[in-house]
Amino acid sequence: MRVLVTGSKGFIGRNLTVRLQEQGKYEILEIDRENSWESVVQALATADYVVHLAGINRPKTEDEFGAGNVGFTQRLCAELERQGRSLPILFSSSIQAILDNPYGRSKREAEEVIANYAQRTGAPAIIYRLPNVFGKWCRPNYNSVVATFCYNIARDLPITISDPNRELELAYIDDVVRAFLADMDLSERTGVYYREVPVTHKTTLAKLADTIRSFKESRRTLLVPDHADPFTHKLYATYLSYLDSEDFAYDLEQRIDARGALAEFIKSKHVGQIFVSRTKPGITRGNHYHHTKNEKFLVLSGEAIVRFRRIDDESVIEYSVRGEDFRVIDIPPGYTHSIQNVGDTELVTLFWANEIFDPENPDTYALPVIDE
Repeated sequence: MRVLVTGSKGFIGRNLTVRLQEQGKYEILEIDRENSWESVVQALATADYVVHLAGINRPKTEDEFGAGNVGFTQRLCAELERQGRSLPILFSSSIQAILDNPYGRSKREAEEVIANYAQRTGAPAIIYRLPNVFGKWCRPNYNSVVATFCYNIARDLPITISDPNRELELAYIDDVVRAFLADMDLSERTGVYYREVPVTHKTTLAKLADTIRSFKESRRTLLVPDHADPFTHKLYATYLSYLDSEDFAYDLEQRIDARGALAEFIKSKHVGQIFVSRTKPGITRGNHYHHTKNEKFLVLSGEAIVRFRRIDDESVIEYSVRGEDFRVIDIPPGYTHSIQNVGDTELVTLFWANEIFDPENPDTYALPVIDE
């Protein structure tokens, strides 16, 4: 199927064309503002489907709304009828189409053009009234508050919050594209269908800004966002896409002593924390127990012996582990435990604990596994 995408280099267009390419069953004909009208005519002559995303939302004058949103849509539909082609059209409109403002009126009039084309030709048409859409590749400091907040906060630039309590309805770009793809099989249908993105998220300007600031602070606090919340999950992915290319990497604070080094990596209020250590040959770490806290050890490089002793027993349990085995050791409560580097090289170990270390309630009590 040949799919003509107008506005292919815009935010939604770029994401959609990538997904269409991934499907492996579409040939994509891309049209954007630099293309001539002759290019549009040629594309319409060979296309099997039209996804009409091109439009104007930040014009220099209000007249551009009419020319960009209504006029171009009229020319598109008229050319299809001139060629005698009744192609399916998927059109991206806006929830502002119900409002009495210049942009909303232009989108509503463009919807009417699409609907009249479908009624005259019998071609199926789907009209999506989109809320504010966010995600990777959206232009910051233009018409997307999410893109602007992500871009500016990531770079320590100021943001403006006109009304902290103003509520926003947002749709994530992957949800929008997924909905478009699901609606593209219209071969046996006719008529006009109005659609909404099935998944949207509501927040306020203040909460949006605070959440994005917490993403930036996570490099210091090591607290990962709550990925169980769908909006936070999508917003964090969006934030990362706006990092400066020279700011992808960051250093962890290391605690270095005679034994080696240790660094905390990730913390989560829901799943605890991850940390990593380097231990010199012959050195033993641990020799303590917990009442409720539990851990997992994973040796990544080197050789070690992990020893256990139940605190009310004298029997010692030993596990030999090597980096190449990727063998995980569970650390149950009530067992004092230690890990000793028995190799000739540095021992690198990844640790997980089910709770973030709390110095006021560490639940960690010193006790040797083996009396020396």
